[in-house]
Amino acid sequence: MANVAEKLVEMLIQAGVKRIYGVVGDSLNSITDAVRRSKKIEWVNVRNEEAGAFAAGAEAQLSGNLAVCAGSCGPGNLHLINGLYDCHRSYAPVLAIAAHIPSSQIGTSYFQETHPERIFADCSHFCELISSPSQMPRTAQNAIQAALNQRGVAVLVIPGDIALQKVEGDFPPHDLRAMRCKVRPSEDDLDELAELLNSTAKCTLLCGSGCIGAHDEVIALAEALQAPVVHALRGKEHVEWGNRYDVGMTGLIGFASGYRAMINADVLLMLGTDFPYDGFYPKKAKIVQIDSRGQNLGRRARLDLGLLAHVRETARALLPKLNKKKSSKFLDDAVQHYADVREELDKHVKSKSTGDKIHPQYLASLLSELAEDDAAFTADTGMCTVWAARYIRMKKGRSLIGSFNHGSMANALPQAIGAQFENRKRQVISFSGDGGFGMLMGDMLSLVQHDLPVKVVVFNNSTLGMVKLEMQVVGVPDFGTDFKNFNFAKIAEAAGIRGFRVERPEELRDAVKAALAHNGPALLDVVTAPYELSMPPKIVAEQAWGFSLFLMKELILGNVKELFEELKTNI
Repeated sequence: MANVAEKLVEMLIQAGVKRIYGVVGDSLNSITDAVRRSKKIEWVNVRNEEAGAFAAGAEAQLSGNLAVCAGSCGPGNLHLINGLYDCHRSYAPVLAIAAHIPSSQIGTSYFQETHPERIFADCSHFCELISSPSQMPRTAQNAIQAALNQRGVAVLVIPGDIALQKVEGDFPPHDLRAMRCKVRPSEDDLDELAELLNSTAKCTLLCGSGCIGAHDEVIALAEALQAPVVHALRGKEHVEWGNRYDVGMTGLIGFASGYRAMINADVLLMLGTDFPYDGFYPKKAKIVQIDSRGQNLGRRARLDLGLLAHVRETARALLPKLNKKKSSKFLDDAVQHYADVREELDKHVKSKSTGDKIHPQYLASLLSELAEDDAAFTADTGMCTVWAARYIRMKKGRSLIGSFNHGSMANALPQAIGAQFENRKRQVISFSGDGGFGMLMGDMLSLVQHDLPVKVVVFNNSTLGMVKLEMQVVGVPDFGTDFKNFNFAKIAEAAGIRGFRVERPEELRDAVKAALAHNGPALLDVVTAPYELSMPPKIVAEQAWGFSLFLMKELILGNVKELFEELKTNI
């Protein structure tokens, strides 16, 4: 007769789980021992449970399957929470095992006591305490199905003593894998949508992560409607490649061309996106939203029509009802505008490839150029996300993962760990900021321990660049944003990782090639210009005034050298 821990591991195997990311601890002993004896699930030691949660989230996003992380009681599982928030907001099917103190001590302020079922409730679809072995296997089954079918986090809280108790009853006979149902609108809804689209001259598509697997259908819609295709950040990998209708990204780190194509449209067709920045939506256009999550409909903008459905199935059913547009004037204008914007960005990169400083745009464009066609990129929040979004050219088979909804620092390295475990033969490249990398730098050791050939690229500008910019925009002199310039390559070498340090532009291309070609984990530490600015596609008067105010305050404070460097870097 199996105990609770053994039954749980058995169910995870049936659900297709290949590994558990975590840090061992006494309250997890029964579970880790069941994993050891199963020989079918790998225990992945990480240095911080937060990294384990990020890694599980990346694996789940890339595979589409259930991934698992675990933490011992109290502080151990509390470390999971930031990574789990990111998993949940990224719709990654992740099960978290939160070990708990002995059941008889719950409620007595016992050593390391917390209340995980309360703490994790806000970042999960399912969070329950197993207080009796009679709850198994049904509670675990509910957790697995919640994570898989609602696409997010489920948490099982298990006291260490309960995990050792025997379970009576049979193992559930049915499959625990995800139910891959697809939803399409009714014929009446499709007719209404087709009538609206057929009657408009200027339509723009705004595409998000809900366009996964619908690349060809989105292109077919764009062709029929002669519509420019704008993408949100999480839609980039799904619609950017092989798309002659592409006019770039919108949002705070997007392109002017994407914003322009949206505000000039008569109809904006939102496909699988919950794009959050309401200031970028058109004020006069009719807006249609198609999303498989009903709670997203109308959450960001006033809708003229909202359809609860999957993008691919809707597009396939809609296309026969559309009259192909004869005029391409609106599309041609939007595509040309994007070409002009892209040309200026590319010229900017070329101009930054010489001189005495390495500009981050040049580094990002080199990585995009030299990476393999099916590389997986992870990007830290902040300026690394900007450079990845603007300069990584997506190709069929490439992936881009980041903390794009939760916006956490330090996500890139642990997500790269999960991405590499998901496919050890795939090239995985982490765009790590020096601030984010420093937060969870200990898990650089996990690359060595598990022999993961991740390529970590540190954009080392000795500052929290995005925070600095945010302060400048509101007219505040930056404060508390600067770091000492550390040599991360030497730290990597001391840990057994091949390290490269680059400080001159003319050395960069060869160093990138060498780092990417290295057979094993490598860290490329690139000292980049600390005063690089990222201009948003839409600048409002308050931002311009705030930045002018910042310049005046810098002069008054006597920070002339810093001000001169900022102007020299960007003008």
